[in-house]
Amino acid sequence: MVFFLEMSTSRAVKIHRGCGLRRALSPSLVVILGATGTGKSKLAIEIGKRLRGEIISADSMQVYQGLDIITNKVTAKERAQCRHHMISFVDPLVSNYTVVDFRNKAVSLISFPTALPPPLHDMHRRNKLPIIVGGTNYYIESLLWRVLLDAGVNTDRKLELEKLGGAELHRRLMEVDPEMASMLHPNDKRKIARSLQIHHETGIPHSSWLEEQRGQEGGDGLGGPLRYQDPCIFWLHADMDALDERLDARVDEMLSVGLIEELRDFHVRFNQKKVQNDSQNYQHGIFQSIGFKEFHDYLTYETALLSISLLGVEALKTATRRYARKQNKWVRNRFLKRPGDGVPAVYGLDVTDVARWEETVLTPALQILDSLCKGEKPSTEPIRLQRAELRNKRSRHTCDLCDKVIIGDLEWAALHLKLWSKLYFRLAFFLLLFFFLWTLQLQTIRYLDTWPLHQEEVKKNPSPSPPDIDLSLFCCRITISKEPISPCFIN
Repeated sequence: MVFFLEMSTSRAVKIHRGCGLRRALSPSLVVILGATGTGKSKLAIEIGKRLRGEIISADSMQVYQGLDIITNKVTAKERAQCRHHMISFVDPLVSNYTVVDFRNKAVSLISFPTALPPPLHDMHRRNKLPIIVGGTNYYIESLLWRVLLDAGVNTDRKLELEKLGGAELHRRLMEVDPEMASMLHPNDKRKIARSLQIHHETGIPHSSWLEEQRGQEGGDGLGGPLRYQDPCIFWLHADMDALDERLDARVDEMLSVGLIEELRDFHVRFNQKKVQNDSQNYQHGIFQSIGFKEFHDYLTYETALLSISLLGVEALKTATRRYARKQNKWVRNRFLKRPGDGVPAVYGLDVTDVARWEETVLTPALQILDSLCKGEKPSTEPIRLQRAELRNKRSRHTCDLCDKVIIGDLEWAALHLKLWSKLYFRLAFFLLLFFFLWTLQLQTIRYLDTWPLHQEEVKKNPSPSPPDIDLSLFCCRITISKEPISPCFIN
């Protein structure tokens, strides 16, 4: 038995009634990846309305109460269209909410291991399709793949370690886990602190945990086997120039609806005292949100200056564009290039042209889901990478020429391709400069050799032309002077 989805496009997509239900969990859940500003929430809501879905927000900033504008939370009107979870439930003063906390709560919402009373049934037991959407990609990773290290982290210990310098942290890790130290850059303090903490709490090197994880069926160096079989993953991507314009426009829209007022109010209530004590921290909790650091000077000045505000706006736009690129890079490296055979398919949807959104995004997404529900192969091919692109050992390389530490074979090759290109052009420039100076020196000697003859000509003819310096090798002729040269010039 089938029913038709109501769509504003001219055609409808047939979806099996069993889609997303407990007896036909294919796909077991839907994941929507993409950079900020690509319309992930819009697609999630449309899918949720049509397929009896519920949305789990995978955004590390949206879990906190407050700052609805800067964190770009869905509006009350949007939330009324489809049920949302994991939004605005953590106190903003909490700074130790971790990815493990998110994963545990999200897993319980999707499929709790034991049956709960009917009102508290998980989504699978209530025949609802879980839709995971958000820009914090490592939250999504923790939900999709199992890992051996399920225990939470000691946040205080981690913060204590992060206060140390990168070189000192790396030295400590080299003593207890040299294999892991060789795979981490000395400046990557968070990852080094995490590896040190794992060794401190378990007594086992982090690299040993990862090795055991790789040995599991379906496991790899990034995670264990899939937690939920047959997930459907969409990646919303766009031309970066078009996305940059969209992001700048979104920042302007946020400003028009009260972004600065929201930041100022939040600063007065939660951050002002910390700033006065010089204990503000924009690396943890909700204060990591893009906007606080960019508007720090504006918020802390007693008199708000327009020039500082404009600088903050431009810094906010720059940080947002940079974050979008970072998100896309994460998707490519951790989803598209993920090693192993048990990697789920990722379907790309181009969101560059907003005017054709239903045609290029919504309809293809629904058709893919329809095919998966019926156990058929979708007509849209998933994104595939060449096998050569997938191999990137996390080897440590040190460049003697530029005094840099590079982690990763592909990064090493890319850097040195660029480095040798720069060296080639520098060498060519210096050779050209040397040749020019050498030629100039020869012509100068020739000029000085002819000077006595020129002086005799001056006596005979008061206004002769001085000899030219011929640089014909450079396809030009340089004349030093048309006037008699004073002897002091030679001296």
